[in-house]
Parts: sequence; C-alpha cells; structure tokens
Amino acid sequence: MTAGRSRRALPFTLVLALLLTFALSACALAEPPTTPSPPSESTAEAVATATPVPQAFRLTILHNNDGESQLINAGREREDFGGVARFATLVAKLRQEARASGSGVLVLSAGDSYQAGPEFSASLARSPEPFYDIIALDLIGYDALVLGNHEFDFGPDVLADAISGSASSAPFLSVNLDFSGEPRLAALAAAGRIARSAVLVVNGERVGVIGATTPGLPYLSSPRNVRVAKDVAAVIQQEIDALHAAGVNKIIVVNHLQSVFGDIELAAALRGVDVLIAGGGDELLANEGALLLPGDAEDIVGPYPLLAPDADGNDVPVVVAPGQYTYVGRLIVEFNAAGSITAIDPASGPVRVAGGDYLDAVVPHPAVQEQVVTPVSEFVDALARSAVGATEVPLDGRRRAVRSQETNQGNLIADALLWQANVLAEHFGAPQAVIAIQNGGGIRNDNVIPTGTLYELDVFSMTPFPNFLSIVPDIPPEQLKEILENAVSRVERGAGRFPQIAGFTFTWDPNGTAQVLDDNGQVVMPGERVRDVRLADGTWLVRDGDVVADAGSVHVATVNFLALGGDQYPYRGAPFVSLGVTYRQAIANYIAQELGGVVTAERYPEGGEGRIVATGDSSQ
Repeated sequence: MTAGRSRRALPFTLVLALLLTFALSACALAEPPTTPSPPSESTAEAVATATPVPQAFRLTILHNNDGESQLINAGREREDFGGVARFATLVAKLRQEARASGSGVLVLSAGDSYQAGPEFSASLARSPEPFYDIIALDLIGYDALVLGNHEFDFGPDVLADAISGSASSAPFLSVNLDFSGEPRLAALAAAGRIARSAVLVVNGERVGVIGATTPGLPYLSSPRNVRVAKDVAAVIQQEIDALHAAGVNKIIVVNHLQSVFGDIELAAALRGVDVLIAGGGDELLANEGALLLPGDAEDIVGPYPLLAPDADGNDVPVVVAPGQYTYVGRLIVEFNAAGSITAIDPASGPVRVAGGDYLDAVVPHPAVQEQVVTPVSEFVDALARSAVGATEVPLDGRRRAVRSQETNQGNLIADALLWQANVLAEHFGAPQAVIAIQNGGGIRNDNVIPTGTLYELDVFSMTPFPNFLSIVPDIPPEQLKEILENAVSRVERGAGRFPQIAGFTFTWDPNGTAQVLDDNGQVVMPGERVRDVRLADGTWLVRDGDVVADAGSVHVATVNFLALGGDQYPYRGAPFVSLGVTYRQAIANYIAQELGGVVTAERYPEGGEGRIVATGDSSQ
C-alpha cells in the first residue's frame, strides 16, 4: 500500500450493527467444539459399535487482493514492508502452520493481480516470456484467482498472454463474464484455465469457489468483446445452486466488486454462501491487538471478519485485506457435516508482510526474489537513473487528491495533453484542441513528488497505462456539461473519473444532484453539480448551471480510454483522432520542450491555480 492511499469508512449505523452482530456471534462461534472424554472399559464395546460422530472440518483461507504489480516493496516510505518475495514466504509459513494444526488450506486471490506501471512494464519488455507477476503467482501457489478490472487494462490479448504463461493449473474465475467474443480467452475457458467456479478438494472435503468481476468493467478497463452480466447476484446464485445440486455444501464467493461494501450488499441477496471475500477496495479489517503496518490503525473500517446477513438472515463472514502484497488475510473456520460454519477461530485476521528488524519479519522467498524481484528491480532502477527534467515545486499526485480536486501535478499532465495535441494535430489532419481533460484514475503515482530531478520513473509512475493521446472534435457545450457532470458525479466515492483540466475553468457544487448515466452513456438523471464553465479566452459555455445560448462546440484533447467511454465519459461514440503518442510520452516531451526542462512553482503552484473550484454558492 503506497503512501497517501485512502480508505472509505463504513457508515456509522452499519458499523454499530455489524459490531453488535459480530460480538454476539463470536461468543457462539469462537468456542471450540467439545472434546468427549475417553471411553471407560465398561463402555468400550458400545463405543466400538456406535455410529461414528462426523468430525468438524477446519479450513484456513489465506487470501489477498489488489497485488497490482507492487512486487518490490510497499513503496518509498515503507521499504521494510510488503514485496511479493516476502509475501510468498509468509504465505508458505502460514500454510505450513495451518497444515500442522490439522487444518485444510486454500490460497485465494480476489483480483487485480497485476496493473500498469513500471514494474509491469518490465514484464511487457520481456514478452513472450511469462510475465514476472505470473511467475510470482505460480510460486506462491494459489488455488484459484479471480479476474479483476486491471487484468483487462492492456486488453484481452495481454490477459491471454498472462494466463497462457502460467505454469500452474489454478483457474482464473469469473461467473459474470462471457468470453465467447474473444477467441483466445474463449479457448482458455474451454480448456478450464478460465472458469465460472471451481470445486477444490481439501483434506477430502469438496469446497466450491465462485469468482465475480465488477459490472463496471466496460468503463473501468478495456475488455473489448468480453461481455459482462450486470446482475451479479443472480448469476452467483445460479452457480451456488448448481454447486449445491452437485453435492458441494461449502461455498466461498470471491468478488472483485471494488469495495467490501459491495459484498455486504451482495450477501443480503444470496442464499447458501458460507464466506465472502472482497477485492478492489483493499479496506483494512482488523481486531484489537492486530499487528499492522505503521500508521494503518487509523484506517481500520471494521472487525475481521465482518458478519453480514444473507437472504435467509444467516450471518456470513465477509473479509478483505489491504492490497499491494502488504497483508495476507487469514480466515480460519470450522464446518459441520451439513456444511455450516460452527466456529471462527479468534486467530483470524490480517497478517502483515514485514521485513527488516521487526520481530515478525520474514525473509524473501529465494526463488521469487531471484526470478521476479531482482530483474524487476533492475528494470525500475534503470528508469530511476534516466532524468527528464527537474521540478522546483512538489507535485501532488496523491490518489485522494487527484480524484477529488485540482492539483498542480494534474494541471501539468492536462497542459501536456493540450500542448502535445496541438503540436501534432495538423500532421494527423485534426483541428487544434481548445481544452484537455485527464481523468484522475489515470494518474497512479499516489504520492507527492519532491523538488529536484524528475526521472523517467516519476513520469512512468504518474501515467502508466497504454493510453494514447487523442483529439475529439466538435463536442457541443451541452455534451461537454454532461461530460463534466459525469466527472464530478462520484467524487464522494473516490472514483477515478474526477477530471484534471487545461484550457478552461469550471465551478461545481458537491451538494448538487449527481448525474446518472445508463450503460450506453445516456443521461438517466440530469446532473446539477456543474455550475459554470469558462474557456481560457473568456468564453462562457455554462453559467449558473445552464448552457449558454449559442455557445459553440469545442475540440477536446484527451486519452483514448476516455474517448471510448472509459469511466463512463459520455462521448457516446463520437469520432476521435489518435495522435500516435502515449500520454506518458506527451508529458516527457512537454517538460523537455515546452518547459525547457524545468517545472516552476510560478507556473504550477502548490494547490493549483483555481481551474476547478468546489462551492455550495451557485452565484460564483
């Protein structure tokens, strides 16, 4: 987990309800089963002929989510924590301890096993060899992995390369994705490498594991012709029913629904599920006394596990863990012969991944260190030695900042898009762009870059995706307002659609009605948050929430991800011109050529310069 990553707290009333439920249930569930006394000689014959009492099935579930290619360590400020080599050692240690206690063990991933960035680029640079992330996953020894949204960021073909490069037989799961429109993925599904669910035999017991992917996949990533079932609860229930019909009475559902809140809501719609594992939000659940990474105690959103009622009113344990290989989640449960959970071991909880001199430190797994971390570190170190310029001002790219407000790093990136687009426009037969829009979700460094030399690694970390600079001509002001309404429609959720902009200013009201779009980008609920939009030349497009009469269309510089409807930006199939350079290349060129190699405080002051203003006063 990199510095500055924020987590959303559970609503207060939900916390009270869950804590009360957890406390009451824990009293009953945490007690170990009663061990009968040895039989006396007088009863030995009767015991020998009696029907054997079924033994409880103890299962340890080791889980994680959102590894996101954070392979080396947890980041600049947490180098003694995380790292996939330490993570692999810890998983092996916990697996061995569980087996020694007589427990069965499953190791499960809730998705986003890799993500665009410098580390994953090391894998792309060695293609067609197996990706470093995949080598690490194989060595960790997962039993099943769910497909998250980031697995699709480079398109279905790169995902097919990743799965094909795995030496493991562990399936990649998603019950609500249809791969028939992508031949390579369809072939992997036919071969069982991608599946709706898996039945895993653990200590002689069959355990069903179902995976699900966020319904928002089409606008969060680039799945191309992969179709997504929107009613996740319905397709999961169908799979639960099918597993029950096949005699499987222990069901784990592993989801990548973007937050643990989605799993809590999902539980209420399901019957017959025993455990829910969440991914995509990497919230921290922990109990009193848990050993956490420094500073993480303030980020706890609830106990581990949460207990959420299902459709029949039964309590279902719901778990999640912080991502980026910083924790291994450990849920220890006991099942009776009917497949019902009868106990949750108090030892359940997140186990941090520590190194250095900490008492709980683990050494890096030798094979993972040699085959993955060392070559990836060498690749990243080379980027860190290549200078692209310098900055006289700290550049704010923290996740919570770029997804909620103007920042000077966001302004730098948007200016780079506008400048580079107009340098290239004539060559590609496109009009000169008037404005530029970059979504905050496409800015990924999640830190404040300090003053001093700017390296290629810094730019790579800011903008890691394979997004190409594009110009979308002739966007009417009415549609531009809808685009901006979408951009500010989910700020309170920390969504990546919040904009960083150039060539105009706008004012918005966080208390206004948020716009709602359907799956085709059509407005279902008009937004009332965007109050004023004014171009750099002083032209008003929107005033007091209304589009100005006779206001002209604008040409927009952006990235192809947004032009294609990513983050639900309602371009609605508008034609656009791709300019042949990535947004990362545009930034490097802008710093070197337009800024003369220096980002100045005068041009990019801390806190921005008032391009985006949030206010409850609509008169501004």
